Amino acid sequence: MGYNEWIKRDKVNLGRQQEVDLARAIPVMSLPFVHCVIECCSTETINKPIPFLFNVIIGAPLGAPIFMFSMGISLIYSKHASSKDLMKRGLILFIAGFLLNILRFGIPYLTGYLITGEYERYISPILFKIFGNDILQFAGLALLLLGFLKKNKLSDMTILAIAVAMSLIGWNFRHLDLKNDVLNIVLGHFIGTEAPTGYVLSDFPILNWFLVPVAGYIFGNILIRIRDKKKFYLPFIPILAVIYWTYFAIESKMQFGKMAGGATIVEEENAYYHAEFFDIISYIVCAIGMLGVYYLISSHCPKKLNQFFCSVSRNITRIYIIHWFFVVMSTNVIIYKIKGTQELPVYQIMLLALGIFLVSYFGALWIEKKRRQKKER
Repeated sequence: MGYNEWIKRDKVNLGRQQEVDLARAIPVMSLPFVHCVIECCSTETINKPIPFLFNVIIGAPLGAPIFMFSMGISLIYSKHASSKDLMKRGLILFIAGFLLNILRFGIPYLTGYLITGEYERYISPILFKIFGNDILQFAGLALLLLGFLKKNKLSDMTILAIAVAMSLIGWNFRHLDLKNDVLNIVLGHFIGTEAPTGYVLSDFPILNWFLVPVAGYIFGNILIRIRDKKKFYLPFIPILAVIYWTYFAIESKMQFGKMAGGATIVEEENAYYHAEFFDIISYIVCAIGMLGVYYLISSHCPKKLNQFFCSVSRNITRIYIIHWFFVVMSTNVIIYKIKGTQELPVYQIMLLALGIFLVSYFGALWIEKKRRQKKER
């Protein structure tokens, strides 16, 4: 079968894409495990095999970057992808990010302070946490910017060039300390900022990461024209796997990029959150390869299992929000109050994370059911 037989000019690959559902579902299913590992592992256990798997492998290339990439793909398949729709959704997500911060930090931290009276632990960082940047704010800003660029009728290649330029700028001006808390908080949504206190929350700044959903958007424009996905994906999987994991091995050996480390835990985390340009490129390579893997998995999954992944994907934002509340409340408040520390053995961390995912998933389904019932009235 020739090239023109499996890729078309017209949009022929319509409907739900099961590999994209998996690319959204699997990262959000892994998040309770990733975040519980980060919250509950000591410096001695964080680099043991299971915590390392969740913290460095699943929590980095196989987590947020694949979600961002799949977000870009989803825009191609959405019925509501006009510039106005994108900007409206972007504003809702941006605001939702701050409401989440109140839910996952404001409420638990105030509760923790009332229970323990520890001002430095709970009150000192609370405003930084509430007004800080994370992936929902990033997603909101990305949709706002993409909607604005589309409104001005810029071509996909022009948008890609802008995203590349942004990533290069973000790479060269990351880890900034503006010596002012307000400036660090506000500009931390756009470029990677930090401070000696470690309180500044500047995760996934738009300059560094905008390239990932834009690449997903462009990839989606190709995917929707693919007639034979098996022939499309199969050559990519081994090639991209070799490229990414070779880069990862070199990066780990030479200690640069996301593996650069730092003098503090915050500096180590920001090596990932304030991503270098070549790390961003490697995440895009990994995302395309993993979509091929997810295509093969979904092709051999029982129908019921694919329906489960679709359900998780459809409720991804609700699951994400609910899981964060229970992660922070259980680890930073309840476990800390009972034990005097957040640290747990690895098997207890896994059990806690599993429980949080189940509560988050069924909680999201309950909210979805109530929302449908309200619409039907």
